[in-house]
Parts: sequence; C-alpha cells; structure tokens
Amino acid sequence: MAANTRQVTLLCLLDLSAAFDCVDHDLLLHRLQPSFGLRGIALEWIRPFLTDHTEQIAYGGQLSTSCPLPFGVPQGSVLEPLLYTLYTADLTCVVERHGIRLHQYADDSQVYMSVPVSDVTTATQTLAV
Repeated sequence: MAANTRQVTLLCLLDLSAAFDCVDHDLLLHRLQPSFGLRGIALEWIRPFLTDHTEQIAYGGQLSTSCPLPFGVPQGSVLEPLLYTLYTADLTCVVERHGIRLHQYADDSQVYMSVPVSDVTTATQTLAV
C-alpha cells in the first residue's frame, strides 16, 4: 500500500536470542491479571505451570544442586508462544507511540514505518532509537 502512495517502507527485524527463556514469571503473572482479565482458578492453574520448574546440571557423572527457574516458559508446550505473546503485548503500545508499526509472531518481531522519500532520514533515526 505504501508503494501505491509513493512511500518507502523501512523495516527492522528483531531477533531476540532465547526469547522464551527470558520471560520473567512474576512479571507475566502480574500482567495476566489486569491486562487480560485472568483471575481465580485460571490464574492459579498457570502459576505452577510457570513456577514449579528447576534445573540441574550433570557433568562428569556428578549432579549439581537443583535450582529454581524464575525465568522462561516451558519448552515445547502449546502455551509457549501464547504466553510469550502475552508477555510482550505492551510492546505494541510503546512502538505505536513513536509512529511505528509492529508485527509479531511468537518471538519474531518486525517494526516498520512507511514515509515519503523526503522523510527517510528522520524515519531512519526514529527506528535507530
């Protein structure tokens, strides 16, 4: 559509390494209540799904002490992309406040804006910030 109105589109692809491993459980649980209305039994079902996980390292036949995992969503779960999307939902508001558009699918994000050719320099600086 931008090309039809003689505009250029600037695109920035965001690749967040290990994005699903960076989800803060406390922050996600806090956002689920006011932002998405998840309360009561539904919220209490999600809480142990996120928080009751530990990790342990095996090296040279020895096991480390088990440590709780305060970050990340369970890998391979059907809820993994949904929980990550809910976790990052506020990003849309932040991006749009700057006149930029956002397209997300799970941990793949694209920010873009279409502008007249004369505004490319200013738009590039906006995306760079």
